[in-house]
Amino acid sequence: MRKANLLLTFLLVWVLAACAPAHQQSTPMPSYAPEPYVDSLDNAQMDTPSLFNQTRAEYLFSDNRARNVGDIVMVNIVETSSASNRATTRAERESSMNLGVNNLFGRDTMSALPLDVATGGRLPGVGPSAAVGGTPMVSANSVSDFEGTGSTTRSSNVTASISARVVRVLDGGVLQVEGARNIKVNGENQIIVVRGLARARDISSGNSIDSSQLADAHIEMYGQGIIADKQKPGWLARLLDRVWPF
Repeated sequence: MRKANLLLTFLLVWVLAACAPAHQQSTPMPSYAPEPYVDSLDNAQMDTPSLFNQTRAEYLFSDNRARNVGDIVMVNIVETSSASNRATTRAERESSMNLGVNNLFGRDTMSALPLDVATGGRLPGVGPSAAVGGTPMVSANSVSDFEGTGSTTRSSNVTASISARVVRVLDGGVLQVEGARNIKVNGENQIIVVRGLARARDISSGNSIDSSQLADAHIEMYGQGIIADKQKPGWLARLLDRVWPF
């Protein structure tokens, strides 16, 4: 009896563990380690008589657009999407069937039947009207009708601006940019993460680029705190929602 109770307890715990919803963690905010700073210049660079060299951040005849690893570029997140779909289906079918005998072996009546003769044609259901030349013996009607309508609509609008850093320069002048911002107000964190690939020529003269020009873009906005927790149902409600069959 004790072994049976232990087995039942184990099975109950195993079933409840299988029904528990998986805990989905938000994408952590990426951390960026800055490039090591150069403490001193090489002797060759120190001996260069020119006033401008490659170690300076600004050049005499160049703009401020990001092009190298570690440069900062402003990403303007402007994402607007809208989608709708509607489907209507209607099907209708009607059929009828009548089975009877109008003429049997050259006779349009069956009064010669022994039972009909014996009863003088007074037996209900027996006689000419019951088998030949009268109302059909089998009659069937079928009508089917189906109508279905479905529609769905979805729209979203995201607007933000965030500074991203060039973390890699690919062939063809493609820049891999990543950026994150964490805004904390009254214990509530608002986190914005953006990643993607940008062409250097798409960066404007003001050193900014729209999110619509990023390839393989990954944009995420989420919150962490009491307000974000209150927007989700409790763990017991989520558990019952997964196992409730109705």
